[in-house]
Amino acid sequence: MKTTKLIKNIIFDLGVVLIDWNPAYVYLDVFEGDQKKMKWFFDEICTMDWNENQDAGYPLAQATEDRVQLFPEHEDLIRMYYDRWEEMLGESISGTVTILKKLIDNPNYRVMALTNWSAETFPVALKKFDFLHWFEGIVVSGTEKTRKPFADIYQTTINRFDITPESTVFIDDNLRNIKGAETLGINGIQFINPPQLAAALGAYGIEV
Repeated sequence: MKTTKLIKNIIFDLGVVLIDWNPAYVYLDVFEGDQKKMKWFFDEICTMDWNENQDAGYPLAQATEDRVQLFPEHEDLIRMYYDRWEEMLGESISGTVTILKKLIDNPNYRVMALTNWSAETFPVALKKFDFLHWFEGIVVSGTEKTRKPFADIYQTTINRFDITPESTVFIDDNLRNIKGAETLGINGIQFINPPQLAAALGAYGIEV
């Protein structure tokens, strides 16, 4: 049990925790349902590392041109990645939004967000999802020119909201990002699904 710690601040990741985002929504159709071909494309061409570089502020247009130069035979598929980015954006994860609303309405907690997200595409999400306006504030990696799991983005979050790491819980689906937060003394919860999140928050004495 972790109830010995008094939690005052809760920081949410956005993608996969509150918002369903998946490039497969575009590419599975493009590859005519061939999961193996799609996986190869994401492993070798438009990789997660490549996309994360844009999350840290690298321009989308330049990133696309860089990739086309490396893999000219896949130009159409590469250009599709950001041209059709909005189609990769699914719906909100309703169970987590319900938890978020309860925390927002509870005066005992301050609730913020920390996301790896390109500054060029984040405005699309702000228009689509009303709950993004509930947060006290959102730290967007693309604006900060760095990203999780690097220590500087967690430190930026701590400084911006003037929070104490020991009284803070950070929720993220990526264990790598949780470990990054923990190196600065922030408590971490790896998100799997809304019921699991509710139980994990309960272990800190946070009832939702």
